[in-house]
Amino acid sequence: MKKHIMILSYLLFILLFNSCKDEVKNVSEIETFKLPESLREVSGMVYLDDAIWVIQDSGNSEKIHKLDLEGKLLKSIEIMSVKNHDWEAITADNDGNLYIGDFGNNNNNRKNLAIYKISNDDLENDKINVEYTVNFSYEDQEEFPPKKHFLLYDCESFVIYKDNFYLVTKNRSKGFDGTSHIYKVENKAGNQTAKLITKYVTCDSFNSCAITDAAISPDGDKFALISNKKMWIFTNYTTDKFTDGKVKEIKFNSYTQREGVTFKDNNTLYITDEKTKNVGGNLYKYKLETK
Repeated sequence: MKKHIMILSYLLFILLFNSCKDEVKNVSEIETFKLPESLREVSGMVYLDDAIWVIQDSGNSEKIHKLDLEGKLLKSIEIMSVKNHDWEAITADNDGNLYIGDFGNNNNNRKNLAIYKISNDDLENDKINVEYTVNFSYEDQEEFPPKKHFLLYDCESFVIYKDNFYLVTKNRSKGFDGTSHIYKVENKAGNQTAKLITKYVTCDSFNSCAITDAAISPDGDKFALISNKKMWIFTNYTTDKFTDGKVKEIKFNSYTQREGVTFKDNNTLYITDEKTKNVGGNLYKYKLETK
């Protein structure tokens, strides 16, 4: 009798465990477009007014690039007043202003982390200055760099939501466990504090689960994170702790260095990857399931 009860209890546990697991799906891109050879290291992207704006990371010029929806280069704009220390992400507000995240921090030792605002009114020009700079520091970082088990302050991802920035860090700790920190930064010129609001754990494989970009849908109801191998779509959140909502984990059918993601509309995503040798360097279009 006890044996039967133990078996039934075990089966009930398995049933409950599986019912709580995130849904995992494989997806294929709808369309793939080649990016220009000059844009081999796209590190961030955002959709704005039927075009895609991209940046490249450290070692590249201080330029933002406008692409059509097939990846063709329409124009490049030189940002005159700032340096590309390590530009890793770009986002846009509801008024069409762009924001560049200069917060790549592989060694976790930077003290000059910044977000640059680009006015929508300037996007017709070839050379522009930033409208203002948001300088910030993480409220819980005390060492520069921290010990190798606490390298939690690199960042390649952010979104703007209700006029605040939400930064998702890329864990570079020894003994990677998939933990990303999510910080909130006020969209105000000058020095700000990045306040830790929540954490999210992906998986324990750095190559598959280190977060490389984030995006939020136009209606604010979907929050996306990507890595080289996976994507996480969060819904049904009721606060700005997006990862507290329901999550659908998606596995890509290929492994590349995915660095950028953006929503075109509430169910269509574009993703870019960097080009390494003959792999990557593409713009991908995906359609989310609506059911």
